[in-house]
Amino acid sequence: MRSQAPLRACGALLDYKTVKFALTRNRRVGLLHRLLQLGVLGYVLGWVLLARKGYQDTDRAPRAAVVTKMKGAAVAEAVGKGRRLWDAADYARPPQGENVLFLVTNFIATAQQSQGTCPESPSVLDAVCTEDADCPVGNPVVHGIKTGKCVMFNTTHSTCEIYGWCPVENNTVPRKPLLAEAENFTLFIKNTVHFTKFNFSKCNALQTNDPTYFKSCTYDPFFNRSCPVFRVRDMVEAAGETFGDLALLGGSIGVRIEWDCDLDHPAAQCQPQYSFSLQDRRYNFRTASYYWDSQRRLYRNLLKLYGIRFDISVHGQAGKFSIIPAAVSFGTGIAFFGAATVVCDLVLLYLDAKADFYWKEKFEEAKPPKGKTEAAA
Repeated sequence: MRSQAPLRACGALLDYKTVKFALTRNRRVGLLHRLLQLGVLGYVLGWVLLARKGYQDTDRAPRAAVVTKMKGAAVAEAVGKGRRLWDAADYARPPQGENVLFLVTNFIATAQQSQGTCPESPSVLDAVCTEDADCPVGNPVVHGIKTGKCVMFNTTHSTCEIYGWCPVENNTVPRKPLLAEAENFTLFIKNTVHFTKFNFSKCNALQTNDPTYFKSCTYDPFFNRSCPVFRVRDMVEAAGETFGDLALLGGSIGVRIEWDCDLDHPAAQCQPQYSFSLQDRRYNFRTASYYWDSQRRLYRNLLKLYGIRFDISVHGQAGKFSIIPAAVSFGTGIAFFGAATVVCDLVLLYLDAKADFYWKEKFEEAKPPKGKTEAAA
């Protein structure tokens, strides 16, 4: 008997199993099977093929180029500084236009500063003093270096004398934005994307020979999508803010350009979507212009500029039919159909009340008749 055990083990390796189909009149398992098949069919057709477009090859890393141009003019009148006209060369930074653009909406001017000694501003806490001992020589403060003297700033405040640009910077913010007319300025955003995988390029601006078209049109998401000329007020309101509040102390707005191109359709249907979001409140920086007087003494005019910074980002993807992802998607669907059958088999053979009966009917050991076996021998 022991000597026959290895022979039986070797014989089991040579057994062949074939599929046997058994039709069962079990309505519950049959309903489960159809529901699973419908679920798989809905997933493959609705989600994989229609929603996710699983039959397409995709390019999710487009190369993008952005050119911006601001247009408009405004007259600002600062206290004691007179009227000044601001055009695009004055209020747009940088003037050449990139994916980051700053629009001046308010400013504080300090004119005719020269290097010398003067009282520090009382708004600087380290500069308030009552005697010379409160002003150590050489200690730096906001606007210069302390000279060691405590001097009168005005009739109510005494501050340390400093060596720096004098008079010290004015820090009185206007109650209203000085360039309030900037809300009607327009921003032209020209964006070109190139999907290298499909050698496909698209521009968001209408290709026209009419030189006056972009001077008179403004963007509309329904009626004029090929004119990327945006009014500043509309952009601020789309970000959930009001222009007056944001223009006073400045802020930052994100402009997102989203491309979703189906290259199985005409190229004209590939159009970008624009969205605007508030990124930060309070944005400012300083800039100065320098000049010499007739006695060759250096002066500067200091401007503290408040405004709106536009950060433009470009994202997108393009898809086109390809046999490889289509075959993968269909193969996945077929595999899921097979999984539905496996699930129903498990329920029938292990969880059903008549599991023993179905087990015997499904699995059967087939042996040839003894007479035929002996004759063959």
